[in-house]
Amino acid sequence: MGGAGEETGDGSVDVLPARLRGAVPTRLRGATGARLLAAAVSLLAAVLVLWFATDLFAYRSVNDDEGVYLYQAAMLLEGRLFLHPPEAAASQLRPWFFVVDRAGDGLRMYPKYSPVAAGVFALGKAVTGSFAAALVAVAAGSTALVYAVSAAATDRRTGLVAALALVGSPLFLVSSSVFLSYAPTTFLNLAFAYGYVRAARADRLGAVPRRALGWGVLAGVAVGLAAFSRPFTALLFALPFVFHAVAVLARAWRTGGVDRLRTALPRYLAVGVPGTLFVGVTFAYNVVVTGDPFVFPYMAFGPQDGIGFGYHELLNYGVDYTPALAAETTVEVVEELLVDWFVAGTVGVALAAVGLAWVVVDAGRAWLSLARRRRKEDGRLPLPTASLAGMSDREVRVVVLALVPSVVLGEAYFWGTLNGLRNDLIELLGPYYHFDLLLPLSLFVAVGVVALTRGLFRAVHRLRDDPRQVRALVLVALLLAAPVVASAEAGVLAEPLTEHRERTENLETAYEPIERADFEHALVFTPDTYGDWQAHPFQHLRSDPGYDGEVVYATDGGPADDFAVLSAFGNRTPYRYTYRGEWAGATRAVNPELERLRVLRGERVRASTTFGVPTGATSASVRLETADGDAGSESGATYARYRVGDLSDRESLTVNWSVSPDRTRVRNLPFAAGSESLAPPPGASEVDLVVTFVGTGGSTVTYRQELTVERSEGSIRAVWPPETRVCRLTTECGREGTYVGPDGDYVSGVSVEASARATNESS
Repeated sequence: MGGAGEETGDGSVDVLPARLRGAVPTRLRGATGARLLAAAVSLLAAVLVLWFATDLFAYRSVNDDEGVYLYQAAMLLEGRLFLHPPEAAASQLRPWFFVVDRAGDGLRMYPKYSPVAAGVFALGKAVTGSFAAALVAVAAGSTALVYAVSAAATDRRTGLVAALALVGSPLFLVSSSVFLSYAPTTFLNLAFAYGYVRAARADRLGAVPRRALGWGVLAGVAVGLAAFSRPFTALLFALPFVFHAVAVLARAWRTGGVDRLRTALPRYLAVGVPGTLFVGVTFAYNVVVTGDPFVFPYMAFGPQDGIGFGYHELLNYGVDYTPALAAETTVEVVEELLVDWFVAGTVGVALAAVGLAWVVVDAGRAWLSLARRRRKEDGRLPLPTASLAGMSDREVRVVVLALVPSVVLGEAYFWGTLNGLRNDLIELLGPYYHFDLLLPLSLFVAVGVVALTRGLFRAVHRLRDDPRQVRALVLVALLLAAPVVASAEAGVLAEPLTEHRERTENLETAYEPIERADFEHALVFTPDTYGDWQAHPFQHLRSDPGYDGEVVYATDGGPADDFAVLSAFGNRTPYRYTYRGEWAGATRAVNPELERLRVLRGERVRASTTFGVPTGATSASVRLETADGDAGSESGATYARYRVGDLSDRESLTVNWSVSPDRTRVRNLPFAAGSESLAPPPGASEVDLVVTFVGTGGSTVTYRQELTVERSEGSIRAVWPPETRVCRLTTECGREGTYVGPDGDYVSGVSVEASARATNESS
């Protein structure tokens, strides 16, 4: 680190005085050795992320945005920017966070996110056959770049420690293992940082101007892509580098006028021009997708989403985002980052504090030294400035340090952090909006470790002159400290690992029927747990972008919507995927079921259902309900009730019922009340068979079969089997009462057996 050691032959700075350098093995002190160790750390990051992505997140995380990016990646692999679903069925085929739009070629859908991250994932799939390969490459690349930038700011060994600190951070491991845009965007930001540093210190490195321009172009392309991916994130990361460039150009102008400015300007133009061109690409993409260069897809999806104070809203959640609320949110999220999501928790924070103090003191000492010289020369205090001889180590450290206020204060202006806290996604996946802070924090930890190690070497050297003894004693001290660090690291990793492992196991249970099925040209209806969104929450279940794969997934909706989907995909075999239990973000397991469906068509549908008599039941009632009474009914009743005889010694009750365009009735029980001419209304609707058993003390168990039907002139269509629920103490219940076959957890005696056929008999 500049000012803290001595220049070595390879251009780095050794953290130890020359007299102690023999205590460090020679093979670890060369540039090649450091690069090999950095490659090993990057490989470690790749292995861990591969494990996390394919095992810990085998069915993806609880953030259903992953499904959006993967769907978009699949679209890009097929050369699509839009989905074109059958219009009549579009409402049941709309993926989570997709915008519905009408253009010249009819109805189309597109994701609210830019295609950069999805393009990275698509590239991984295209090259290796696996989307996860992109996550692995990004993680390894980000680790290597943190090493490179940290080494440029200090020395190679400090860079190695910074890379290890990055890999040990739960935020890095979790965010790098999910298909979201934060890790890819940070990778691009890090590539920009490294390219900028190499371009800005080209003279110092002895590089020819053409090479400096090459590094500048690389930096410009990287930051341009980052801006295309996440504009605000890229802006906050780039600001300290922009200020550095302005400082260099201002000093060039002050000290040499136009000639000096002309010499310094090209390398910064090499950065700025490609970056600006990609801003143009972003606007062009907006024109293609939204029709307006200044309307981003996320704005088309949620016009009141975005940055700034005031009222913000996304879907049905809104809040007045005030500066006070922003400050409260920022304190909470930074505390969560440092305590729960950074390497070794509080131990890592303490080490980072040491490193931060060293960086600040070093920068202050340098400024004071300059101030003393200037005061002797002209009596004026100097302003902070930048070197024209190439970006120094200290300047790199100051720019990286400046990322902290830039990101923290900038993200305070974005209400999405508050949204992430309130929907618990930040608690589960970490402060992902602050992912870029891992660069300065990892560097500070590394500087702190090196500073403390240097102090330890010097303290031991006062006691022993033999380098071998120094090395041995320091090694013993580090081994004694290792359990403390390891325990702290285990503490921060334990909670996310345990939490996500449990959720993945529950998701594995939920998807088990789908995984076991051998689909061939199938149509699968999925639950509408969170409304009419496909792949929300079941993001593991996605149709091919052209709706031409082995399975098309559609959200189970109202009767008219379901028949529209069945008509649009009439050549596919239909299924219904459902579950018993309450969906709570996979925190609890549900009991899933996959049913093969049939669409019965005829003049009449005859059905027979046998219900098990719950233990202790003493009486029962049978009721048919329709969405609307028959227009010719005198009573206008929308139900018909039937009498049930003695239940003594009966283990089951069979109800024979039928549905036709003009009459719905139970055929084997006497009519009691309601409408004898009960009939479904024209069009699509629902007919419910409700059987309630009453036990001693008034306890009830109700079977409810909900049959989706469509009445047309002289015929009826019905989706069989009906959805069946078993409800306790109420006649209607949600999915916690879904009947999923004999394996479900029910009151003793509960069972259901049903059959149906369509006939062309009018009687």
